[in-house]
Amino acid sequence: MNPRERRAARHRPPDPEIAPGRESRRRKIPITVERVVDTALDLVAADGYEALTMRRLATALGTGPASLYAHVVNKADLDELLIGRLCSVLVLPEPDPGAWREQIRGVCAQIRDQYLKYPGISRAALAMAPTDLETVRVNEGMLAILLAGGVAPQAAAWAIDALLLYVAAYCLEASIARQRSAHDDDVWVLDREELLRRFAALPPAVFPHVTRHAVELTAGEGHDRFDFTLGLMIDGLAQR
Repeated sequence: MNPRERRAARHRPPDPEIAPGRESRRRKIPITVERVVDTALDLVAADGYEALTMRRLATALGTGPASLYAHVVNKADLDELLIGRLCSVLVLPEPDPGAWREQIRGVCAQIRDQYLKYPGISRAALAMAPTDLETVRVNEGMLAILLAGGVAPQAAAWAIDALLLYVAAYCLEASIARQRSAHDDDVWVLDREELLRRFAALPPAVFPHVTRHAVELTAGEGHDRFDFTLGLMIDGLAQR
């Protein structure tokens, strides 16, 4: 089976007629898709998504790029596998029409927390068509929640896209900020007091609103801004 055929097979539900013996024999193969994903996630957790290359991954697996390409088609295929793995641990609630807002917010928070465990990995989710079975499972679950809440199918479909895009962007920005703050001359990026000092030094005549509302502009702890933006998006759906 060539790599593209392997990829296509991963997008199909498992065949219940596959004998357990065959499955266990496959797992004895030194390099498997599961091991590739495990190793890639370890590299991302240690050094960030930008440090993940096919060549470095092959080295970490103790093989060459040619052997690696026998299991994944290319970097885009690897990205899909990584996001699929993160989606596989998400817990999707039984849709409740009376609690759909809290449920959709909870799913988004789970995705956020998974992305933040692996710096920059949300970049892999951008511009990705959800065809992996696990990513489709999450889309199915989110769609079920929104439909149960009375959201029209078209609005629900676009809302899921917007919510996932925001979560990915939020996590990517957080990863970039942490990376920059690792350099001594960029620590101010995450320093609210420094931002307040810089805003206070601006001429009020030129920047009347920024200087007057500097506290509000720099407010927020933890995921306050994330929760606020999700609330705006979800409340907008409810109003529709």
